[in-house]
Amino acid sequence: MATAYGPDTRDREHEGSAPGLGVKTRTKHFLPAPLRAPLEARAWSELLYALLSFPLSTVMFVFAVTMTSLSAGLMVTFIGIPVLAVGLAACRGFGALERHRARALLRVEVADPERVRGKTGGPMSWMGAVLKSGVSWRHLLYTLLHFPWATFTFVVAISFWTYGLAALTYPLWFWLFPMFAGQDGIQLYGDRSHAEYLNSPAELAVTGAVGLVLVMAAPWIVRGLLTVDRLMVTGLLGPSRLATRVSELESDRGVVVDTAAADLRRIERDLHDGAQARLVALAMDLGLAKEKLTDDPEAAARMVDEAHGEVKVALQELRDLARGIHPAVLTDRGLDAALSAIASRCTVPVTVEVDLVSRPAQAIEGIAYFTVSELLQNISKHARATRATVDVWRAGDRLMLQVTDNGRGGASSAAGGGLAGLAERLDAVDGVLVVDSPTGGPTTITAELPWRG
Repeated sequence: MATAYGPDTRDREHEGSAPGLGVKTRTKHFLPAPLRAPLEARAWSELLYALLSFPLSTVMFVFAVTMTSLSAGLMVTFIGIPVLAVGLAACRGFGALERHRARALLRVEVADPERVRGKTGGPMSWMGAVLKSGVSWRHLLYTLLHFPWATFTFVVAISFWTYGLAALTYPLWFWLFPMFAGQDGIQLYGDRSHAEYLNSPAELAVTGAVGLVLVMAAPWIVRGLLTVDRLMVTGLLGPSRLATRVSELESDRGVVVDTAAADLRRIERDLHDGAQARLVALAMDLGLAKEKLTDDPEAAARMVDEAHGEVKVALQELRDLARGIHPAVLTDRGLDAALSAIASRCTVPVTVEVDLVSRPAQAIEGIAYFTVSELLQNISKHARATRATVDVWRAGDRLMLQVTDNGRGGASSAAGGGLAGLAERLDAVDGVLVVDSPTGGPTTITAELPWRG
């Protein structure tokens, strides 16, 4: 496994100040979030999304209602079926537009659902696939539900922003145009006998203050309303949970296959370069000793003694290789004994605590063993720690592993890091790897695995 800490960890704290190294640094703001929200690009992109939603949703709603009603009226004939299929396909096209709009303006990443494909490729097969697709009907539902909400969001957004900006800038306009249509200021109230105008300094100050409050509140109100849009886009326009799960399982299967292939190559390489080479040399030495047995018994005895030493080394290499495949102590005595065995080989003192009433499935038990084994190897090689602890327990339907050390920290499970491969292996069985390793330590790595008895 690649190193979890790495030789360049000590320089990681300086990367944030060096340009071009790809490390994101947190930007310091002088204004609090409520004050700077109206000035941020996010507020204006969300406002643009709310303003565009009204005309787009109107077009989508009218089209969906028209096509659905037309197909229902023509359903007594065969024409209603292709009309409905075309309407559903058009709704999928509207959904693609909405996903692009959400990605660009709301920063919502929604995967595209699978394309509709008929079994035979003909028009009848395509119509059947469109009508049977749950994604198509969810897109139709989106066009019907989004219109009233988009209308409400549009009205609220345009009201808060326009009234807020108008009230905020009213003192400026009053100063530029003190008289308008023969009146001094904007009329707030008026009847046949009395009229109230905004024209005194105090009234101007209150109007500007109210406008400032509305402008500061407008981005947050629009953002809260658009939360419903985000839920609609992700829930109705994305792939179904079943399709997402299938995609995840296919990806996990690829990881498992690649991992198994890498393990087989490692075993073959270790056998070829280690025990096999020693056994070949041993066979040659024993052949030479057999030839010298009658002519030079002392030399033959020395060669047999050397061959005996080679046999011991080859046996030790085979034991290590077998332990790397699946240790016998894990099969016979479980995680407690197996983890205690690998902890005894660690270069730092390790305290092992295993609190399990029963044993998990052999596959989960093996993954847990090798996870702790690789983490302890990283501690031995790179952590510069003086002590470490290993805790194993069961929490509901999850098997929990936690490895802690007081080393220098800096471990990361990000792509390209030392723990990325281990995180992928755990993800392949619905596991999770959480790394908490600030610079300077300590490091706490928690792994979750599904409990399968």
